Amino acid sequence: MDPLLLVNWLLFLGVTFYGVYLFARIVQTRIAYIKMGKKFEFDGKIKRRLQKIGIYVFGQKKLLKDKKSGAIHVMMFYGFLLVQFGAIDFIWKGLAPDSHLPLGPVYPAFTFFQELVTLMILVAVVWAFYRRYIEKLVRLKRGFKAGLVLIFIGTLMVTVLAGNAMNILWHGHEPTLFEPVASTIALAFTWLPETGAAAVFFVMWWIHLLALLSFLVYVPQSKHAHLIAAPVNVFLSREDAPGKLKPINFDIDDETDEEEVSFGVGKVEEFDQLQMIDLYACVECGRCTNVCPASGSGKMLSPMDLLVKIRDHLTHKGAAVTGREAWVPSYAFSGTEGNMLASMARGEQNEAVDRVNETNLIGDVITEEELWACTTCRNCEDACPVLNEHVDKIIDLRRYLVMTEGKMDPDGQRALMNIERQGNPWGLSKKEREDWRELDEDAYIPTVKELKKEGEEFEYLFWVSSMGSYDNRSQKIAMDFAKLMNKAGIKFAILGNKEQNSGDTARRMGNEFLFQELAEKNIKEFEKNNVTKIITIDPHAFNIFKNEYPDFGFEAEVYHHTEMLAKWLEEGRLKPEAPVNEKITYHDSCYLGRYNEVYQPPREVLEMIPGVEVVEMKRNRSNGMCCGAGGGMMWMEEKSGNRVNLARTEQALEVEPTMISSGCPFCLTMLSDGTKAKEVEETVSTMDIAEILAKSIFEKEKAEQAV
Repeated sequence: MDPLLLVNWLLFLGVTFYGVYLFARIVQTRIAYIKMGKKFEFDGKIKRRLQKIGIYVFGQKKLLKDKKSGAIHVMMFYGFLLVQFGAIDFIWKGLAPDSHLPLGPVYPAFTFFQELVTLMILVAVVWAFYRRYIEKLVRLKRGFKAGLVLIFIGTLMVTVLAGNAMNILWHGHEPTLFEPVASTIALAFTWLPETGAAAVFFVMWWIHLLALLSFLVYVPQSKHAHLIAAPVNVFLSREDAPGKLKPINFDIDDETDEEEVSFGVGKVEEFDQLQMIDLYACVECGRCTNVCPASGSGKMLSPMDLLVKIRDHLTHKGAAVTGREAWVPSYAFSGTEGNMLASMARGEQNEAVDRVNETNLIGDVITEEELWACTTCRNCEDACPVLNEHVDKIIDLRRYLVMTEGKMDPDGQRALMNIERQGNPWGLSKKEREDWRELDEDAYIPTVKELKKEGEEFEYLFWVSSMGSYDNRSQKIAMDFAKLMNKAGIKFAILGNKEQNSGDTARRMGNEFLFQELAEKNIKEFEKNNVTKIITIDPHAFNIFKNEYPDFGFEAEVYHHTEMLAKWLEEGRLKPEAPVNEKITYHDSCYLGRYNEVYQPPREVLEMIPGVEVVEMKRNRSNGMCCGAGGGMMWMEEKSGNRVNLARTEQALEVEPTMISSGCPFCLTMLSDGTKAKEVEETVSTMDIAEILAKSIFEKEKAEQAV
């Protein structure tokens, strides 16, 4: 063997082994950090999870929601997978000159295809550079680290094209249409002698190899760790209802020291391992922050930054606990906090852990203001291309604040105390809960107790909710829906003064203990009265009964009132006749839409009402913006930025409606406040779906009775 070629081989083996070793080492380190978290249960549904890999990883479903960024990513993703075969061929040429992959007669087609893919990737790199640094999309980070991957990929593509061109000149091959770009470059450098071409070839070859191995080492210790973690995250992602919260077990061992008892997450290692994989799967694409109502209205919360800050904290704590360097090669990053902590841990682990524990997860890493800005709308999770979950982490942190440290906004605390004492956030008397029935004495709205006395049965329990029972505006919705059920011949009953709060507000605000108390009382009442079907006008109650009460032993058929109205219209039980001449835009409730995929029934109801013209806001359905009331924010004042409900109202007004509609009393309240703040309440009304349908059905009856 030629001595120079032998040296090249030895250097190749040494550098490649070192690069692969560093890659394996840093991946093992990140796994060790993740293992610090609590174990999670894997359900073993392999087939379904492989389908998700096909849909979200190879199908790029979430990424393609943004057409431009999605196209760039598809080009890079598939291009980079395919171009690896060309990289192997290029490396082969440097190790065995004047030969190539043994593909026989297929080789020319292979080289042509590889050049097309290489050009496609270069186009994607330039496009991505333009989007990030020229167009300067707000959601995308800029700076050296953000652009480093573009430098790596661009270098890999340019060196393989230039190297193949030099290979043609070195070995005296004729230019060919099967390598159009390399042949064109070769024609431009025909003046180079063979030795010069060989030298340039090996320069390109080594730059390509070193860039490839550097990229390999860079990936797991950068935001591009998502290339490894994201497929794992998608595969392991939860299969239960979107946004479903995990219960806390409050059974404490008698031997446990009271000072050691805490609920929620106050330390990063108290997250479970699946939540920690989320942290390293984050793409830092900013899509979550871009759609976040809190971020969009000028508040501190950025879902992306929240994950990134927790991830960095985990990396530092992981280094202190495991003694494994956070960054490699170690000599190049000896001055970083992670590597200094790891070095300290190998000498005195307790000292290293104490040092990192000086940084509080809540307060130093994540501020309380960030946690209380979240409306739990899940738009961040819907936008995330790798299925990260942000809301459950925020709720876990809130749980620690509320139940372990006893910290909460005074307004929120007051609402929860009222719920605990009187079963509603206003603290109004329990005995007044069924008084709303007096709004219309002609409506038949029996309580379960009244029906029992009469020996009658009911099919549906109408859960009126605290809003429907006490809020003056929402009482009208409850009444109209009750009258529509009368009209449709539905046998229903209410719990009346026996109805409690559903517990959604308490749970989303972090008071899991109060929620479980309420759930236990409600379930006893449901079972006592043989409740098997529930209808409610409240999407929050709808979601919690349907998806979270089963964890506590209660399962029933749970319906939102818009679902049933659409069904009864289709069955002919209800017939809207009087025209409602309004241009209506429908606002999707987060807990009805993103949490439960109920988008079409409300629109079907509107479309069946004569005279109604439905116009869609720019942000609708799964990308509909939150009204600002979710997550307990209904009961707390927004103390920073702009009001979320105003931003949503402005989006509704952009389509010039005469009416804004919703299927949620919380949303309707926020939108009504928005129209008043914008001083358009005289020209743009706000009504629930049930109210609009009732107007069409009962207006004609009223007119006939008047005659």
